[in-house]
Amino acid sequence: MNVGEPDGNEELELPVWARADAFPEAGDGYGWINRKGRRHASASEEELAKTIREDKDSAVDLVWTPESDFCRVPEEVEAFEEPISEVRKRWATDDLADAQHRLKWSGIGLAALLGYMVFQIWNAFPGVEKANGVSLIFQEKMTRILTGLSSSTAVGICLLAFLVFAFIPWYQAQKRMREIRKSGGRPAPVIPLIRFETWRDTQKAPVTWAILGMISLSFIAQVWFDKSIVGFHGSIQNAGLVKGAYKEGQYWRLFTAPMLHGGIVHFVMNGLALLYLGKRVEVFARWPHVPMVFLFSALVGGEASARLMGATSVGASGGLMGWLGFLLVFETLHVKLVPRSSRRRLIGGVVMTALIGLVGYRFIDNAAHFGGLLAGMAYAGIVFPRSSSVSRPRMNLTDRIIGTGSLVAIAISGILAILQMAD
Repeated sequence: MNVGEPDGNEELELPVWARADAFPEAGDGYGWINRKGRRHASASEEELAKTIREDKDSAVDLVWTPESDFCRVPEEVEAFEEPISEVRKRWATDDLADAQHRLKWSGIGLAALLGYMVFQIWNAFPGVEKANGVSLIFQEKMTRILTGLSSSTAVGICLLAFLVFAFIPWYQAQKRMREIRKSGGRPAPVIPLIRFETWRDTQKAPVTWAILGMISLSFIAQVWFDKSIVGFHGSIQNAGLVKGAYKEGQYWRLFTAPMLHGGIVHFVMNGLALLYLGKRVEVFARWPHVPMVFLFSALVGGEASARLMGATSVGASGGLMGWLGFLLVFETLHVKLVPRSSRRRLIGGVVMTALIGLVGYRFIDNAAHFGGLLAGMAYAGIVFPRSSSVSRPRMNLTDRIIGTGSLVAIAISGILAILQMAD
């Protein structure tokens, strides 16, 4: 046994990602492993430290040294504290500079659009006054301008894009820089989170990828039938949650709508969220609950949308929000499974989703989001009791049977969606 490493009993008291054998066995001497799992030997500690210091693309995932039987994240090796501190500061500085540049030019573009629309509305006032035989005072003109801007779909889409692709990345970059300054650049405070995320990224999630594959096939079919990637119409009318058709008895739309999307941006954003949230559910709660929570939450979210929203809706967001709500409750009930800082990020995800929903309320189905979130939270609270164990829950035969059935139902939903689009 290596000096400073926990013994067997201590290891059993740690969650799987915190144990020494969570990562591959170490090689001879010094070396590192990249994100694709490829091993690279280093001639000395100094050479490995130089590799870490010059790492531009976060390629160094794990390292090994003669002192340990298993690979570790670089932050855990005391000898690499200085190069890790340097590279973390450099990454944070570069990210912040890039985010500020994007925020600046996105802000200029948004301001130009708003200015143009204000100019157009202002120029229309003489015609409005002449046609109605009135003279608008300044306050009335301002009210009409604000009403015109708030009801504009173009403004809403641009504001949403500014929030997602400029403001949120800038805020996150600012937050990372503050954390580094607060810790003095020392990696120790974030070691549990880094180790947790590195271990999670190395885990396989075949069921999550299978669901993404099914949704991707439906998206490809939408592109094929509508001859577009920016926005869809015919496919949405044929297989989306058209509220009038659903209320008239086409209940199958509750299953097909989550397999469709409104355009390439909608699909990509949902796809990224699907991989992150689905994998986290699959790794910690086990695979049967991935399709079960997704299907249940998507159906509840769709029903909430049908009751509260009049516009046609599509997208996997109900199921994704179900995963998010599930994780919030599940990880709270199994408090020792993940680092506290990682759980706080889930809460941040809910806040960001709410903010995005507020900004894009005219074309984002907040009813489906909220319904899916509550469904996922209820599922976790009912199915999983509170536990102080560091072990992940085990699967039983019932879990496997219902999980398989749910996965088959999702696959059939995708097939049905494609068939309806082809009609």
